Parts: sequence; C-alpha cells; structure tokens
Amino acid sequence: MLSEYFQGRARISAILNGPLGLKLEDFSKQLFQRGYSEISARRHIRAAEHIVRWVDRQGFSNEDLDDRVLERFRKHLHRCRCPGFGSSGPTAVHAGARLFLRYLQGVAKPAVREPECTEEEPELLKSFNTWMRAQRGTSDLALYNYGLSLRELIRKCGQDPNKLNARLLRQFVLNQSQGAGWSTVKRCTTATRMFLRFLITQGRCRPGLLGAVPVIAHWRLGVLPRYLLPGDVERIIACNDGSSARGRRDRAILLLLARLGLRAGDIVKMRLDDIDWKKGWIQVCGKSRRRARLPLSQEVGQALVTYIRNARPRTQDDAVFLRSRAPFRALGSHAAVSMIVSRAMQRAKVSRPARGAAHLLRHSVASSMLRQGASLQDIGTLLRHLSVGTTQIYAKVDVKALQSISQPWPGGASC
Repeated sequence: MLSEYFQGRARISAILNGPLGLKLEDFSKQLFQRGYSEISARRHIRAAEHIVRWVDRQGFSNEDLDDRVLERFRKHLHRCRCPGFGSSGPTAVHAGARLFLRYLQGVAKPAVREPECTEEEPELLKSFNTWMRAQRGTSDLALYNYGLSLRELIRKCGQDPNKLNARLLRQFVLNQSQGAGWSTVKRCTTATRMFLRFLITQGRCRPGLLGAVPVIAHWRLGVLPRYLLPGDVERIIACNDGSSARGRRDRAILLLLARLGLRAGDIVKMRLDDIDWKKGWIQVCGKSRRRARLPLSQEVGQALVTYIRNARPRTQDDAVFLRSRAPFRALGSHAAVSMIVSRAMQRAKVSRPARGAAHLLRHSVASSMLRQGASLQDIGTLLRHLSVGTTQIYAKVDVKALQSISQPWPGGASC
C-alpha cells in the first residue's frame, strides 16, 4: 500500500528495506482501509519511519517500542536533528508515531468503544456478568455501570455470598446514597437486586434477601416529559448543510430520531444489513438486544439513500453511520449521537429544555403523536415499550384533554 502514497520506487524501497519495513507497509494498508486522506497518511507513515529509525540509532530493539520509549521520542523531537525528518512539527510527528505504536501493539480502538475497568474483576462479578449476558442480553456498558456498585458489595462480603444479610444490604445501599443523586442510587439498587437474583438462581443466596434492598422514594410521574414543539423539530432537521457529507449524515440521523423515535444507542448499533430496501423497513436492536422492525417512510428512506450513496465513506465497517473524519469507523457511543443533535439545535437556535438532546426528539415524536389523536398503545408500539405503564407519562402532555376531565377545585376557585 505504500505505492498509494509514494510515487518514487527509490522512496518505497528505502522504507521497505529499512527497519520494520514490512510493518510500515502493513501500517500504510491500515491507513488506507480506514480512509485517511493522502496527505494525512503520508504524514503518519513518515512519523512512523522517523521513530523506527530513531529507535534503531539509539540501540533499542524494535520489541522495546512502548509508551516509555514513545515519551523519550517526544522529548527528542524538540531538539531533533535527524536528516530528512525536520519538516513536520513535533506534535504532528508524535501523533503519527503514537498511532503506529498502537498498531504494533494491536490495540487499535474498536468500532464501538466501551468503558473498561483497569482493576482485576472479582470472579463472582465475572460469573454475574456472564449470566446477565446469557439470560438477559445485558450490554457491556450496562454491566460496567452495575460493576461500579457491585465491586464494593463484593468487597464487603469477601466474595462469600453466605455473608450477605438484610442488615448488610440495607447499610450498603444507605452508604451508597450519601451525597448521590437519585439516578445513581437507583442504579445501585437495581444492580444489587439483579446480583441477588443471580445468586438465588445459583443456590448461593436465600430468596428472602431480595426484600431487604430498600426502595428509593421517587415519583416517576411527578414531572412532565420534556419535548420540543413540531416547528422547532423541523427547524433542527432543516438546518443541516445538504451539500456536505457530514450534513447528509446528520440529516439522516435526525430524521430517524424525530420520525421513528429511535434511541441514540439504536443509531450506533445500526448496520447496513438491518435495512430492507425492497420491503421498506428497518430492523432496530434495542434494549436487552430485543429486535424490532419499523417502517421506513419515503422521507427517511431517501435521506438514508442520499447519505449511503453519496456521503458515506468507503470502508469495510458495516455500521450505517460513521465518523465524518478519518479513521472512518462507527460512532463511538450514544454520546456522539447526542452531540450531533446538540450541534444541530445550536445551529437552529433552538433552546434545549432538558439534558439528553437525542432523547428530546424521542419525547417529541411521542408528544406530537398524542396531540394528533394517537393512542398510548400506538405510541408504545412505535417506541418499543414492553409495558403500557412506561408510555403513561405521555398522557400528561395532552393538557387540553386533561382540562376536559378535570374536576373543579373543592370549596371554590383554586388559588
């Protein structure tokens, strides 16, 4: 692949015949597959060649290439007098050398990046994670969040579930709730209950302990769902530059969120094989890996076609939506989708009434359907809710309908 970036045979031969020549050839192939522009790829290959030759002159072995050597190379760049390597700035050279080092170590970032814990996981937690994946289809991200609480619980019981009792469980949850918000405490209690269910199925815990986990007070229907008015949603969709690759990608994402009520995670997980162009539907992998088919409207389908045919980078990655800059890989997480929506809202000068920009569009499509006369069952079907109780929160959005059934304030006019 060096021939894709260098024309002279002498230049290519110099690289191939130098230290780690074949590795540099494979590195250039990876850059090509990831969609780096010619100027960026040449800069990175030149930086990789620079550190390889510097290591060779320093008397190090190529096997010694690690982060410690990379740090010494960074310091060298500020006083570098290496012949033939003096045109690029230290920062750019260091970035290319670091990219080459990651390639050599085989730790290139995956298409979907999940948080990783640096400490060794307890065996009990590993068994719990395996059970949750097999029995409930729980994602690695959810298990990582559960582990934040469960590691402390396992430490308290010394990995011996027989030591768990009602007093220890109650005190554990109370300690975790000190100075924490409701969502953090809720995550702790949920993780604890799931952990106890796992232990019960394995015969390592008394079933009655489930009732020992305290319930956190929270009135789930106590607030109105935050949403955007239809006019604001249309302004957000229309503000994208249809002539740019990024604009076409963002428009397709916004339409999927605003018309089909998808979650940000659905966008990240979407693959090319999930779209059936002949039958006009799209397959979505939601929570707990539940799959559902949703119809593609002409507007959404056309936006997807425009992006995939004219703007999507050519790459071996089968994710529908990719980064707009090299390396071209799938969007990293749901946060990347929320950032796309947030930027679109800023361009459209639409104020955000709550956190979670992508989820605002999901709430907005449900609220709009309710105002147009759709039933809660219809809304729950589109949003893929398992229980109508989850959809009930949207009943409070239809203020006009609620006014028609509201009872007069007892004792006279309300204050």
